[in-house]
Amino acid sequence: MSEAHDPVGAGNLLAKLPIDLTSEALEVLAEGQNVRIERIVSKGHASADDFWYDQPQTEFVVLLAGEAHVLFEGEPDPRELKPGDYLVIPARCRHRVAWTTQETPSVWLAVHYDE
Repeated sequence: MSEAHDPVGAGNLLAKLPIDLTSEALEVLAEGQNVRIERIVSKGHASADDFWYDQPQTEFVVLLAGEAHVLFEGEPDPRELKPGDYLVIPARCRHRVAWTTQETPSVWLAVHYDE
């Protein structure tokens, strides 16, 4: 069956990474009524010092490659993430990406959903 007629979405989350990462790359892989699944690729990116994510949906995020630090409001130190580490971030839990490695891309899989 040719790819144009294949109703099944398929791919590799670690393949075809963006070459130009002057800004973080976000790709929506799938979405439905109350869910959105994204691949995010970072390389040396971090949230602005005065910026906090404050999302209306719960987020499950797993780091597939690279390294990252995520800081939650009210916590003194960021949480260090390595490949395979995940977080379940409740809706409205303020957080920010404090650091991602510059040496290699950090590849995230994020699932946003209503509880």
